[in-house]
Amino acid sequence: MRNFDFIVRELTENEFGVLDNFLYEAIFIPEGVEPPPKDIIFRPELQVYTENFGRREGDLALCAEVGGRIVGAVWVRIMNDYGHIDDNTPSFAISLYPEYRGHGIGTALMKAMLERLSKNGFSQASLAVQKENYAVKMYRKVGFETVSENEQEYIMVCRLKKE
Repeated sequence: MRNFDFIVRELTENEFGVLDNFLYEAIFIPEGVEPPPKDIIFRPELQVYTENFGRREGDLALCAEVGGRIVGAVWVRIMNDYGHIDDNTPSFAISLYPEYRGHGIGTALMKAMLERLSKNGFSQASLAVQKENYAVKMYRKVGFETVSENEQEYIMVCRLKKE
């Protein structure tokens, strides 16, 4: 298994456009299922994650870079998405290009964002994840707990320590 040297850094405003790519990569596609067309990200229920990103209070984005290339991103926003808990809780979105998954990069991104949210005074963060998504284990490892569920997905919350 290859190990990547990567850095985690803040995504700059002029790089926010890459979030659309990572939004598509974040769509969980079960094995044997045909991926949806790329323009699915322009549906209103998905646009809540990226539309006018950076213009709302609480919009934060970090990226992972390997050799100068952005290979993953984590971003949070207070939005009425699948993982919405309340109007004070940012919801997570995270994804990596497939070839960079399983190398600890996602965990590093999650931990860095949780630390940033804690420093910014947030008491918790949330996310929604499909039950069969391999990332569920990683979310639990970094501190997320299931607070509700339906047939397909978990709603998870991570309580943050105030710094």
